[in-house]
Amino acid sequence: MQHSHMNHSSGSGHRGGPSGQKVTRDPVCGMTVEPGDGKPTAEHDHRLLHLCSEKCRNRFLENPSAYLTAEDPVCGMSVDRASAEHMIKHSGKRYYFCSADCQAKFEGDPERYSGGPPEPEPEPEGTLYTCPMHPEVVQDHPGNCPKCGMALEPTTPSADAGPNPEYVDFKRRLMIAAPLALAVFVLEMGTHLGLPFADWLGHTLFGWLQFALATPVLMICWPFFERGWSSIINRSPNMWTLIALGTGAAYVFSVVSLVAPGLFPEAMRDTMGMAPVYFEAAAVILVLVLLGQVMELAARERTGDAIRALLDLAPKTARKVTDAGEEDVPVETLQAGDILRVRPGESVPVDGVVTEGHSSVDESMITGEPVPVEKTEGEPVTGGTLNKNGSFLMRAESVGAETTLSRIVDMVSKAQRSRAPIQAMADRVAAYFVPAVVAVAVIAFLAWLAFGPSPALSYAFIAAVSVLIIACPCALGLATPMSIMVATGRGAHAGVLIRDAEALERFSKIDVLVVDKTGTLTEGKPALTDAEPLDGFDRLELLSLAAALERGSEHPLAEAIVAGAREAGAPERESSDFGAVTGQGVTGTVDGRKVALGNVVLMEANNINVAALRERVGALQGEGKTAMFVAIDGTAAGIVAVADRIKETTPDAIRALHEAGMRIVMATGDAEATANAVAQTLGIDEVHAGVSPQDKQDLIERLRRDGHSVAMAGDGVNDAPALAAADVGIAMGTGADVAVESAGITLVKGDLTGIVRARHLAEATMANIRQNLFFAFVYNTAGVPLAAGILYPFFGILLSPIIAAAAMSLSSVSVIGNALRLRATKL
Repeated sequence: MQHSHMNHSSGSGHRGGPSGQKVTRDPVCGMTVEPGDGKPTAEHDHRLLHLCSEKCRNRFLENPSAYLTAEDPVCGMSVDRASAEHMIKHSGKRYYFCSADCQAKFEGDPERYSGGPPEPEPEPEGTLYTCPMHPEVVQDHPGNCPKCGMALEPTTPSADAGPNPEYVDFKRRLMIAAPLALAVFVLEMGTHLGLPFADWLGHTLFGWLQFALATPVLMICWPFFERGWSSIINRSPNMWTLIALGTGAAYVFSVVSLVAPGLFPEAMRDTMGMAPVYFEAAAVILVLVLLGQVMELAARERTGDAIRALLDLAPKTARKVTDAGEEDVPVETLQAGDILRVRPGESVPVDGVVTEGHSSVDESMITGEPVPVEKTEGEPVTGGTLNKNGSFLMRAESVGAETTLSRIVDMVSKAQRSRAPIQAMADRVAAYFVPAVVAVAVIAFLAWLAFGPSPALSYAFIAAVSVLIIACPCALGLATPMSIMVATGRGAHAGVLIRDAEALERFSKIDVLVVDKTGTLTEGKPALTDAEPLDGFDRLELLSLAAALERGSEHPLAEAIVAGAREAGAPERESSDFGAVTGQGVTGTVDGRKVALGNVVLMEANNINVAALRERVGALQGEGKTAMFVAIDGTAAGIVAVADRIKETTPDAIRALHEAGMRIVMATGDAEATANAVAQTLGIDEVHAGVSPQDKQDLIERLRRDGHSVAMAGDGVNDAPALAAADVGIAMGTGADVAVESAGITLVKGDLTGIVRARHLAEATMANIRQNLFFAFVYNTAGVPLAAGILYPFFGILLSPIIAAAAMSLSSVSVIGNALRLRATKL
């Protein structure tokens, strides 16, 4: 087994930062983190812990006790994970040590000590298999579903998996069985068309030739009879029950007619004393069913294209940068913290952050947005996206099953196996339908036997077999699963991840959408919006001086002013004599000029007259912006304003959601003035400001009690209770993990246009399912009486079992074809 060192320092295991601060360790992933470098923090028991990323912070907050201490596997002492000086990773698990001696002992004989309690990370599960039609059936080995007989499929998708083995097997069976069935069909039908095959061969030999051709077909299609028998012994009647009964009866009847024709009434025997045989019906019906299965499996292969396409996005290797140089390594060997180079035209291997260089990255395969996104130092990049024209270095943060792409694949595969509530109706119908069909077949047989023309037994047999075959409820069983599979795959390509079919069905009925403000309607971080100088002052000069002052500030708004000045092209300068006045602003000297930036209290304290700017500041504040005065050498020079800007896509998305019949309600913890300003700009129907996470949950529950179907869209940890309480929770993929876990729908891109896409997808899917169920119900309702011979007394028409089998197969094909139309749905 291999182990990797995670602390490369000597002595204490800490290195000094620019300010001489000690570096602490992320208690979740073990990475070293330098305090004050902008990384997230978490407070627990009056202790401030530093973490490398929001993902680690959220994992810590979910279960702090699991990440505070670890047991030294050598001596058994309790070690503080956040300040541990000695830690290594061995066989994918992290071990913490109280001293260098214990670490050395472990490294000398890791097998002896690795039995100690490692980091609480779940081991990967073995492959499980489930039924595509009955997802509640799960087992740890391949086989057939005891309810419907279909071959079980692995629950975990793989890019390396070949075609569905059942699809390959059934195609091979079809290639062998089809010519045999065609031959027996030509022989039998030829006699009805005037070709004297029976006279040429002799009636006895003619019957045995049909037997010789049809029997191999039954053997080739034997899995159908196994499924039928399984459905009977498991008391789960289904389509295979009817197929096995119908074709089995036709074959057995024909064998008895061939071997002992004297058992039948004289009216049924021909001039040569031979009773009728239906080998061609049994053989052709089975081949038609086999053809239908091949077509269905082929369609299922196409619905799996969405998952395979996602899996194929991930490259197999990555360019790892080490002290010894660069080398290509398998992606599965990467660890958080590795530095990787991504060259032009390559796919980003894992999730991480750009550390050097810049480029434009095509994220359309994950977000659905066609325009490449510019990535510079500090910007996040997602595994599977395509680097366009620049080369950059990145630090890996999420690897393996933690990457966005892996989580998308897992969510899509689970959603495709889920069942929509509307499926319950079809299941209830099917549970009664099969026994009812068998009863109808018996009644038809007895009715024809009692009242049918001569030979009555022959007519009765044809009617009974036709009823059993045409009533096969395979179209009913396919109606919902096929639509769900296609829809979830289509959604994944558009950046809309559906957790389960129930969420999709519920979302089609939503009439109230509750949205958080920060990170949902807005970008989630402050940005410079206005810089307005007074006469006699230059705008760039105003920004340059304000940014120089703010570089010494740790206030959240300072970064927005510095970034905005840089984007505007303002010259960068340094300040001195920096001073910060809590609740007022900052002061300092820039190039010998006294500069002050802050609110009216700071200006008055420095005897600066800002009367000319008060009205404009009030107007900006009324728009929900934080406006600050700038004074130079004791004179008011202008205003800078910062705000959490509304996302560019939000206004159009709100209009589209209104057009879809939704009422939009904003629930935010922000101040009422800011919330009202954003709501007025966007046309939000109802505003609730200054609310806590509990208040958001209470709001959702009140709306539901009032009879509304409610969806909640949010991105933060504080949104998780409301997301779980809503009929449908919608998480922004850019938000916290706990929010994503609480939601039924996740938007990869993280803006409201994804909700519009999700709504269109939900409505199209439910319409498609209703169409499929309508086709299936109407088909079976009309087909059974026709097969039973209801038209014979009036028009002399009696359906052949072969025609019934063809109609049954076509009904399944129509449902599959209708479901596949969802792939072209415009979102």
